[in-house]
Amino acid sequence: MRNPRIYFPQPMNAGAMVELTDSAANHVGKVLRMKPREPLILFNGEGSAYQGRIESVSKKSVMVLLERQIEKTVESPLSIHLGQSLSRGERMDYAIQKATEVGVTEITPLFSERCEVKLNQERMEKRLRHWQQVAISACEQCGRNRVPVIHPAIYVDEWMAQQTSDLKFVLHHRTERRLEGYDQPASVSLLIGPEGGLTADEIERAEQQGFNALALGPRVLRTETAPVSAITLMQYLWGDVRGEQSA
Repeated sequence: MRNPRIYFPQPMNAGAMVELTDSAANHVGKVLRMKPREPLILFNGEGSAYQGRIESVSKKSVMVLLERQIEKTVESPLSIHLGQSLSRGERMDYAIQKATEVGVTEITPLFSERCEVKLNQERMEKRLRHWQQVAISACEQCGRNRVPVIHPAIYVDEWMAQQTSDLKFVLHHRTERRLEGYDQPASVSLLIGPEGGLTADEIERAEQQGFNALALGPRVLRTETAPVSAITLMQYLWGDVRGEQSA
């Protein structure tokens, strides 16, 4: 039996009856076409999740009985803050969606020297709401109960100066340094350039701010592929991604 996960950013307690928000009710009632007595999981995006059961469905309302709290978590012990240079079209959506799936904690969109994306305040606020929804949908799919924070976009030098993680990396193909020889960190900051890459001056300034140069291999990765590849490797080395060893 299906048991879909639905984002519900409100206080929850076992035994309580709750009414889904308009968007969640529309998804449950009209998209999933769920009926009374069918199960579903509600999570608040801050770590809590409850197994629930639908009590009633109408055109305007879906009521859910919260049966018990779910203790299981799939959050990684490694905190990762991604600084992702802004990219066009669906590339930014892809980077946010997949980074969420592989366990990123925070994402900050960045303006860099070769960034070609220009957004006024109104459009930027609209994009931030959209990107946060992309992260929420990814959490619904992948089983996370904690939604990554999508910060307002800032300039790359400002973001670099704010980072206090145990390890900081700037990804580019002008180096041969790998993810080797580092002590186990509790937190990581990862800087990814735009489609044209970071400039030599930006890389130099990053290294002056304590960022370690990092290459993932001989091939040049797209701006939306790079964070997913890097975060997956970091989760394998220091987080909760595991691989099977061959006999």
